[in-house]
Amino acid sequence: MKLVLVSCCAPCSAGAIKELADGKIAGVDDFIVLFFNPNIFPESEYTRRMQEQIKYCEKMGVKYKIGEYDHDAWRVAVRGLESEPERGGRCSICFAYRFEYAKKFARENGYDAVASVLGVSRHKSQAQVDAAAASVCDDIKYLPIKWDESLRQKIGRESDFYRQNYCGCEFSIRG
Repeated sequence: MKLVLVSCCAPCSAGAIKELADGKIAGVDDFIVLFFNPNIFPESEYTRRMQEQIKYCEKMGVKYKIGEYDHDAWRVAVRGLESEPERGGRCSICFAYRFEYAKKFARENGYDAVASVLGVSRHKSQAQVDAAAASVCDDIKYLPIKWDESLRQKIGRESDFYRQNYCGCEFSIRG
């Protein structure tokens, strides 16, 4: 199976990338990391996270794709949900928006399935991520993989990753 791994940042994706690169996920023969995060604000923060993702993918020798950064289009998608709390309705729409892009990318590039690390952050709910994926990934299989949290933490401790203190959008910035 050929898999698209939806990633929000290097610290969240490092363990999953390592597991996939080491062939530890049964049935996955090939994968690509997809960095599509038009939710991240400001653009300088987006660029910093993107550069970290690229650096880690290149270090691991894995393929990656950087999706278009169109924050204005993302804002339209979540309009009316700006005051929702973290893990609220805005997050569900944001996840679905990003999975819709991943599904289209997978279909157009010969991938069979989509998985993500969007739920590994302490700021997010894995159940909410899985529900959003299930709502849009109809003809492309969604794999709700339980990643090795201890591996992710170990890589994080050993790395010099840039670590952010909020999920990404302007509505999630903590004061």
